[in-house]
Amino acid sequence: MIKRIGKRTLEFTNQPSVKSYASVAGKKESEGPLGGLFDKIITDSYDGLDTYEDAESQLQTEAMALALKKGKLKKSDIDFVFAGDLLNQCVGSSFGLKDYNIPYLGQYGACSTMAQNLIAASVFVESGAAENAGCSTSSHFCSAERQYRYPLEYGAIRTPTAQWTVTGAGCCIIGNGEGKVKISRATVGKIIDLGITDANNMGAAMAPAICIIEPYPMLKNAGCIYVFTIILQKRRFLLQIAAKTIKWIFRVNITSTGGVKCQRKFQPKTRDITYRRTTMNCPN
Repeated sequence: MIKRIGKRTLEFTNQPSVKSYASVAGKKESEGPLGGLFDKIITDSYDGLDTYEDAESQLQTEAMALALKKGKLKKSDIDFVFAGDLLNQCVGSSFGLKDYNIPYLGQYGACSTMAQNLIAASVFVESGAAENAGCSTSSHFCSAERQYRYPLEYGAIRTPTAQWTVTGAGCCIIGNGEGKVKISRATVGKIIDLGITDANNMGAAMAPAICIIEPYPMLKNAGCIYVFTIILQKRRFLLQIAAKTIKWIFRVNITSTGGVKCQRKFQPKTRDITYRRTTMNCPN
């Protein structure tokens, strides 16, 4: 049963669980602090294929295969698959998963694609529309550079604020039954546009979305502070984000008494949003 809380939060009574999961990542990702946690590492950016786009599709193929193997599942056990990527028409997902012959629902949420997949899959499983649903997404540094900025062959100089898109894919299987990780609630985010137009500074464009503070109805007749996916209860929290291309700062402080003082100051080149202070209460 699905219960709606507020305007954009869903509560899943049966709590669909993550029955299996897998990840495939590139060489650079393997050198980071999470390197030892990936199921498979691809050292060749082409993954033995002809193009970066082919390689990205292959990443999703391999991630799905690993997730099924780890969960001791067959592709026929999956009723629907929700998948997406950063390429036009989500070709990374559609070509990567076509041979599985699973009913496919393409998703596009850029950095939020996997979260969107999980929400949709949980709704299907909780409602009985699916016993098991797959969630898959991918990205590739080289294909993303060609898609959004310049092909690497062009040799363009990267700016100091340019991001490095992950080369990798992740897949998880959502279903009924026991699982160490369960999905109890899902909150859908809103579009937050503060006028950032620099394609080389996507971080500045996306960061404000996680700093929007709203009352969240955790308990009847009580409010709690909700910051994107982070629920703050009786904890001190200070979030500071700064960017050189624009002058903006967000601060969120949880007071010792449980109250919340929020300060927001934003002065981009194209628009001015005035200073605002609010105080809200958090349940004990």
